[in-house]
Amino acid sequence: MNAKSQLQNAIDAALQGVDISGVAPETLQVARATNPQFGDYQWNGALPLAKALKMKPRDIAADVLARLDVSDIAETPEIAGAGFLNFRIKTSWLGNALDEAARSERLGVARVAKSRRIVIDYPSPNVAKPLHVGHIRTTFIGDAVARLLRFAGHQVVSDNHIGDWGTPVGKVIVGWKKYRDEAAFERAPLDEMGRLYALVNEACERERAAMEEARLETAKLQSGDAENRAIWEILRAGSLPQLNALWARVGVQTDEILGESFYQPMLAEVIEELKAKGVATESQGALIIPFEDDAHLSDKPMMVRKSDGSALYATTDLATVKYRMERWAPDEIIYVVDARQSDHFRQLFAAAKKWGYREVRFKHVAFGTILGEDGKPISTRAGVTSKLETLLDEAQKRATAMAREKNPALPDAQGAEIGRVVGIGALKYADLAPNRTSDYGFSWDKMLATQGNAAPYLQYAYARIQSIFRKAQSEGIEMENAPIRLVEASEIALGKQITRFGEAIDAALVDYRPNALCDYLYELAGSFAAFYRDCPVTQAGAEVRLSRLALCDLTARVLQTGLGLLGIETLEQM
Repeated sequence: MNAKSQLQNAIDAALQGVDISGVAPETLQVARATNPQFGDYQWNGALPLAKALKMKPRDIAADVLARLDVSDIAETPEIAGAGFLNFRIKTSWLGNALDEAARSERLGVARVAKSRRIVIDYPSPNVAKPLHVGHIRTTFIGDAVARLLRFAGHQVVSDNHIGDWGTPVGKVIVGWKKYRDEAAFERAPLDEMGRLYALVNEACERERAAMEEARLETAKLQSGDAENRAIWEILRAGSLPQLNALWARVGVQTDEILGESFYQPMLAEVIEELKAKGVATESQGALIIPFEDDAHLSDKPMMVRKSDGSALYATTDLATVKYRMERWAPDEIIYVVDARQSDHFRQLFAAAKKWGYREVRFKHVAFGTILGEDGKPISTRAGVTSKLETLLDEAQKRATAMAREKNPALPDAQGAEIGRVVGIGALKYADLAPNRTSDYGFSWDKMLATQGNAAPYLQYAYARIQSIFRKAQSEGIEMENAPIRLVEASEIALGKQITRFGEAIDAALVDYRPNALCDYLYELAGSFAAFYRDCPVTQAGAEVRLSRLALCDLTARVLQTGLGLLGIETLEQM
């Protein structure tokens, strides 16, 4: 258990018998100190309690302190200001915690007390066109969240709900019949499908007749037309291997790939059940789900069947909820999707609860847009490709060039491997480091920087530690399971940062924000840099040297594990 959790347990015990019903639970939580000069952690709960209980904050803080026992982990707490409790972690506890972490495969991070079953929906692209820059966010955020949940001890099912049945596919079918280049499709199916889609989509924007033709071809596919079904089979069979190869290239693999087409046989039953339960109602020939009790959705009913009898994307999503609940019985279903779809998911979650799925937690993990240097979405920026495969190629090319600039004698194979790991890692980290709900600016220079909050800086910190071990080995110094003993200020600071690894994972999972782990790893790398500057390792005396080597090893393991939870690889040499 990490220091923050232990201190929180002690606070909770000290609050036994105190009426906390009028206070929001989050206001009674121990937090990391905002200023290290006041300590390592602080508790500010006396202020909200004082307001609720009509008492002085310092009196409440003194009462809590009198019943508080943290002697095994912290120095005697101090009451500061209006009634804050400040905690300083004991160096003795810190050394023991580091030794325990060093012996642990999980680096001292406990699994959750109660494991939950969680379905997470990502990256879920439309198969009618190539993956583009917009798919970076759902792919990388979804993969990181899934990895974090699994590490925490939850049972995770990752489900790639691909779009393979709607109007975009109908547009490609129109294009296939009129403009297809079978040789081009054989070489690169997604590229050819993207070309066909663009041709027809442009026509649809100009002419109503073209849009009607696309809708007709979609309806024919969905009603079982043999010709369109055969074309659909060709398109799907051609696109999936290319999609899988791209996901494999970035180290992303989902447990399931169930497209919209998978749920089509279930739609009629879903519609009948919604009608029978009174969830859906007729409106001008269509079938809708109204939300009179939801102020945000009262004027935004969800349509689940058009007046012509056809189902919609929303109908498929409801069938997907039903299938997931019956197959996996999850405690939570997470959708990692663009923030622009927020209203749709608000409707979906409200409809599912009206339908009877009230016990499961639904969560939309929304994210912002990637912007170019001109502040516009990168897909519209001249000179920067929006195609994901090309973006990956460029990242690897630039990272390989950086490696060769540092070491011109680098063998080709090693240079290519460094370029792959650093380039793809840089793309991932640049996407995960900002708050996910914010837009962020795309910059090759920032992304590939070996200084500052970027993946290469963290990967370099790991590689630097490996170079220390190689140097020790060349000097005949053996690594032993030595206890970690902290004396110097930068040793202690590094040790404290290592023990916060579990806290960082907890923070990242509070609202599924991987940037909390990125922030932690950046601080860890900075703490190690200060330690490396201040504390000789291989040149120190025997006992100190072994302790510092053990501290280096633990730092490297945390860096490697933390980056791995973000889907980012490390290198022994850079």
